[in-house]
Amino acid sequence: MRVSEPALDPAALDAPWARTVPARAARELIVCGVLGACMDGYTRRTVVGLENLHGQRGPVIFVANHASHMDTPALLRALPPRWRRRTVVAAATDYFYSDPKLAAAVSLAFGTVPLERRGGGLGAGRVDLLEGLFAGGWSLVIFSEGTRSRDGSVGRLRSGAAVLAERHGLPIVPVHMAGTHAAMPAGRRWMQRAPGRGIGNRHAIEIRFGAAIRPREGEAHADVMERVRLFLAESGAATSPDPRVRTAEAQPAEEPAGRAAA
Repeated sequence: MRVSEPALDPAALDAPWARTVPARAARELIVCGVLGACMDGYTRRTVVGLENLHGQRGPVIFVANHASHMDTPALLRALPPRWRRRTVVAAATDYFYSDPKLAAAVSLAFGTVPLERRGGGLGAGRVDLLEGLFAGGWSLVIFSEGTRSRDGSVGRLRSGAAVLAERHGLPIVPVHMAGTHAAMPAGRRWMQRAPGRGIGNRHAIEIRFGAAIRPREGEAHADVMERVRLFLAESGAATSPDPRVRTAEAQPAEEPAGRAAA
């Protein structure tokens, strides 16, 4: 049952304790230790494009496609430690914050902050919360589709990330998550083995970081997100142009990234 609207106040739902030093140390153990070992049992990962974070002082807004519950720990684990320890993840209030125990669990494990999927998640309370985090040097992960893909393709990217980037003068770093849908599609509670003989078959997954995308003066938010979509498409994702986009020729801001096994 959906919680009432007053219970969705971000001041009441947010868990500042999850950003303390002890909680961040526990998160390192959870993401890189426990979950990392579990994911390695089912997947072979490659991390590409970390050089695109070089020279970025932070904070940034990481915008990724979303096809699996694996995406959050896989993305966080792929980040260099100094980035991971200062990055929070936007989580849907109606999904993760209706149960206090679940909200506490995801806050600790992934450093989540509550955002609503409707209206770009940018109500007054959310803006105040995010402004405080950005001012404190925290980066933000947003899955801009608003929900997990059911078939692995990328749905329409919502414009909330572009609004935040413009309002706060922050760059968007696009991230393509490949292979996580096959390893743990929506509807599954745990990862699955890759097809084939033997219990050791693992899915190949790739986390690819693109070069920073900065909103241009006067650029529509949908056009900014179109540049994110073009990066995802060039990385191999199945995408469709947003019909709202004025400039179909919008160019992504990234250069080809090198490949590096992690």
